[in-house]
Amino acid sequence: MASHSSALPPRADLLTSLNTDYHRAGLNVFLVIVLAHWAEHVAQAIQIYALGWPVPEARGVLGRPFPWLVTSEWMHYGYALVMLVGLIVLRKGFTGRSRTWWNISLGIQVWHHLEHLLLLLQALTGYHLLGRPVPTSVIQLLVPRVELHLFYNAIVFAPMVVAMWLHRRPTPTERASMNCRCATAAA
Repeated sequence: MASHSSALPPRADLLTSLNTDYHRAGLNVFLVIVLAHWAEHVAQAIQIYALGWPVPEARGVLGRPFPWLVTSEWMHYGYALVMLVGLIVLRKGFTGRSRTWWNISLGIQVWHHLEHLLLLLQALTGYHLLGRPVPTSVIQLLVPRVELHLFYNAIVFAPMVVAMWLHRRPTPTERASMNCRCATAAA
C-alpha cells in the first residue's frame, strides 16, 4: 500500500487536525480574521462618532481606497459565511465551559448570517423588505445599519473571546477531555 506523502492530511483528517494538533493555530488564524473585520467596524464608528463624518463617507480603513467593499452585499455575506464556517469547523475542539460560550457565539452568528443572506437576496432580486429603498435586515427595521452591525459583531465576538479564554485555562476535568494542546501549562 502506498503511503500518503502530502504535506496536508486528507480532507476528513484536516477537520480532525484543526480540532486537535492544529486547533491553536486554527483559532489564531480565525481570531486574526475576526479582529481585522472588527477593526473595520470600530474604525467606521470612530469616523462617524468621533470625527463627525457623514455615514456614506465613513467606510472604515479598507473602504476608503476600496469603497465598493462597504456597499457590496456579496462581501458582507461572504464574511458572515466565513465567520459561520469558522465557528462550526473549530467547535469540536472546545469542551466544557468554553464549548458553551463558543455555542453562544455560534448561535448568534447563525442569526447574523441569516440577516446577511436576507440582505444579499434583496440586493440580487431588487425586492426590498417592506418596500424600503435599500436592502434592509429584520433588526435594521429598528436599529440603523452601522450601529446594528457594530452590535452584531460585538455580541458574536464577546462570547467567542470568553470561549477562547476558558479553553486556554480549562478546569482539570475539561483538560482531561481536551484533544488539543491549546491549554496553558497547569498551575
